[in-house]
Amino acid sequence: MSLSHAFMLRHCRARDSTYDGCFLLGVLTTRVYCLPSCPARDPKKENLRFFPDETSAKKAGLRACKRCRPNDFYRGYDPNTADAEAIAERVRAAPEQVTDGRSLRRIAGVESTNLTALFRDHFHTTPAVFLSRTRVEEAAQRLLNSDSRVLDIGRAVGFDSGSALHDNFRCWTGLAPKAYRALRASDVYALDLPKDYRPQDTLGYLGRDAAGALEKRDGDRVEKAFVVQGCTVLTELTFRDGKALVALAWDRRPALHHRAAAHRAVVRMLGLNCHPRPFERRTARVLGLGRLINGRRGSRIPLTADPFEALVWSVVGQQVNLAFAQTLRTRLAERIGRRFRGRLVHPTPADVAGLDAKALRADQFSERKAQYLIDLAAAIESKALDLERLGMGSALRAEACLLQQRGIGPWSANYILMRGFGLADCIPLGDTGLTSGLQQLFELEQRPGVDETRVLMAPFAPYRSLATLHIWKFFEATR
Repeated sequence: MSLSHAFMLRHCRARDSTYDGCFLLGVLTTRVYCLPSCPARDPKKENLRFFPDETSAKKAGLRACKRCRPNDFYRGYDPNTADAEAIAERVRAAPEQVTDGRSLRRIAGVESTNLTALFRDHFHTTPAVFLSRTRVEEAAQRLLNSDSRVLDIGRAVGFDSGSALHDNFRCWTGLAPKAYRALRASDVYALDLPKDYRPQDTLGYLGRDAAGALEKRDGDRVEKAFVVQGCTVLTELTFRDGKALVALAWDRRPALHHRAAAHRAVVRMLGLNCHPRPFERRTARVLGLGRLINGRRGSRIPLTADPFEALVWSVVGQQVNLAFAQTLRTRLAERIGRRFRGRLVHPTPADVAGLDAKALRADQFSERKAQYLIDLAAAIESKALDLERLGMGSALRAEACLLQQRGIGPWSANYILMRGFGLADCIPLGDTGLTSGLQQLFELEQRPGVDETRVLMAPFAPYRSLATLHIWKFFEATR
């Protein structure tokens, strides 16, 4: 990659991690070489020099910076990522042992500010929210797999009262603990929706395809068929009186883990794990951009039923409009040919990995797009690309792993992280709707490029996924 001196200097001054690995900055006075994102103080221009790689920097007599650790970066090791994932694993293994922020800081071995920054960077959330969600996940497993009293389960996972268990459990699952336990024998249930929930957003997102091939909308009801852990399920969602009524139909008798997985998929599609109020307060009060959210308060990000579906969207949606992306996605499902109760079923990685690229070319996939999709599905099926593991780990590791795959660039990676993993601070760089919306919002003469998009989106951190959603809607409303 041929980069000008001015270009590299500008991205070093911006601490732009996107170019980590593309070049190195050498500081002649301190005799160290750094990554472009190094947080150290900017050296004087006359004291710096750029290098294409570590070998050339070392030949010039420089050593690795101890702050940004480029030597760790080039061997694929990030101590901050390793620390963050180790802390998360300890919390997941024994959430009841983390009684408060002080105990979590003791486990992590860092101060409060650094711990918050670590969780923001790697999990796009706060330590308190991460702990709450982890406790609820553990409580959900115990509710389905044991007959212990609800209160005893709450205490066993770390909640200090029954009300704390109920409030947190309902927030993350849409159900009271006893109602969740009833999923063991029920295919019909009602999820409580937040007071500011906007059903029309979810219906609009799931009903974007007018043909209704993979998702069928009929008024305030929508149907979707997909596969959960090898079992096919048809999900019917109906919005009524502040609730989402859920009815499931299975292709065979489901086990408890199938029912739990279907519930998680429904919660994902409803966007119930997205909590918009902190973003709305920041946008209106701190940034003074109330016009961005006016009339749309309570908007949440509906996720795909599973991360693979988001990956499929990210590939078929490259360089085409939404209508044609819908067409390609439908043709992919038709090529697989699985139907259940009259609905096309979304393909699984195994389905797509078994296809021939020539068949997809006949369905108007480009040669590259067809091969990308098949290769990615094969990598997922073989666990070379483990989406489940990526979803449990650091957001930075997940993004880096996705970017290593052929067919996934910055836009695709961030779309998958946002729609597939539900991460809160993503920017789908290069998205036309986002750049057009930023142009409208800030009254720019032309659409911003990638670098300017980063600058314009920076004030929305750590809620840039929701900001992206609102900017898309703002553009649609003003177009």
